[in-house]
Amino acid sequence: MPFPPELLNGGEQVVLDLRPHWWYFARQGAALVVAILIAVISLVFLPAPVMLAAAVLLAGTLIWFGWHYWQWTNTNFVVTTDRLIDREGVFNRTGIEIPLERVNTVLFRQTLFERMIGSGDLVIESAAEQGAQPVPNIRKPLQVQNEIYRQMEANENRKFDRFGAAAPSPQQSIPEQIAKLADLHRQGVLTDAEFQAKKQQLLDRL
Repeated sequence: MPFPPELLNGGEQVVLDLRPHWWYFARQGAALVVAILIAVISLVFLPAPVMLAAAVLLAGTLIWFGWHYWQWTNTNFVVTTDRLIDREGVFNRTGIEIPLERVNTVLFRQTLFERMIGSGDLVIESAAEQGAQPVPNIRKPLQVQNEIYRQMEANENRKFDRFGAAAPSPQQSIPEQIAKLADLHRQGVLTDAEFQAKKQQLLDRL
């Protein structure tokens, strides 16, 4: 299912909404093909007891494939203009959201075979409590990595534009400038570290 638009923040836009690469259910797909072949062969050449066993095998494999496919449709890796979102789960949902300004590094890993089929893994290193967050089975991971960096740069530019438009004026007193910085911090324009650094700069001028 696509990422619900009602979960986006004001002005936020979805840039990438990805499902895992098809290799995610390659084993289940291969097992289903084998089960179908066994069922066809038993139907034509083998006695009824073997046909029954083949039918049970086919039914079980179909259920296994269907369940894994359902999990696939409920797994999202989303890149927006503000954050990275990784969600999965059919009944019990789990996920993580990382603001772009907290992302430090995005690594990608590919084996030779994964390069051939266009799959790979991402590892997102951030300032969040979770640290390094692996995201497996990503389609075209190098392009996704580049897009994340583009959105990080665009987000940083927007933040500086907002800060430039609402920054404290040098004509204001230092307490007034600190109050203005506090407003920007509450609005999310400044991070905790940026607010404390700029506040200390003003206090040093007293």
